[in-house]
Amino acid sequence: MHHLAHLTATRLAHARRYTAVQRTAMDLQRALLAEPGRPHPNLDLATRYLPSGTSALVGGDWFETVRLHYGRTLLVMGDVMGHGLDAAVDMNAYRSHLRYVASTDLPPHRVLRQLDSAVAGEEARRPATCLLARVDPARGIAAFASAGHLPPAVIGPDGAAGLVDVPVGPPLGTGVGGYELVTRALTPAETLLMFTDGLVERRGEDIDASLSRLARMRLSAGAGVEQTLDEVLLRLDGLHAEDDVAVLAARIRQHPGVETAVTVES
Repeated sequence: MHHLAHLTATRLAHARRYTAVQRTAMDLQRALLAEPGRPHPNLDLATRYLPSGTSALVGGDWFETVRLHYGRTLLVMGDVMGHGLDAAVDMNAYRSHLRYVASTDLPPHRVLRQLDSAVAGEEARRPATCLLARVDPARGIAAFASAGHLPPAVIGPDGAAGLVDVPVGPPLGTGVGGYELVTRALTPAETLLMFTDGLVERRGEDIDASLSRLARMRLSAGAGVEQTLDEVLLRLDGLHAEDDVAVLAARIRQHPGVETAVTVES
């Protein structure tokens, strides 16, 4: 009986320590993702971070927003390769670099060039994928650039989703560069969706099939960004994903007299 009591006490102590570690890890992840730069008031934004449910409760998935001049906002979605505390630390380093480079107000593909060059000199830094979207509500334009990241989706006023064809450059940290800019009209009736691979990838399934599942979705028409994000996570079973999930939904707020124009920057 004494041995059983001792064994029970030991296991309870281990369980308490494990719970404490989980709580610390989640607090760390929240701190690393907390308070992304707020977008301009002309943009509605919703974000979610969901851990995979494994013992590695911190990782490299991240999102960010950076206010720019003339009412524009840079939206960022990134994913450092790997899991655990080391990936989270590298994620925070990427995020800090990104904030500094983005403050120079370069177009997205040049932000990625600068970020790739800066990080490539840090040999211990893990590679990362990153998707940038600079939203200009006054002109009704979104400009995209990708460093090895999955494409964003745009949800139309009827709730139908479609993927944006963004040229994919090498992941950050390789020093190779070669990022391209693509622009698209974005109206107040459309919702931009950016995400990490945990939202769509499934074990044993080709990534194209995973993305097709997202592109075939028809969501509730007229829903707000918070409701849209919740519905996407529900439909794609984000709560039971095999990898961490970071996801962001953004929509231009309706303003009268906004004209849509598409331009390309070099």
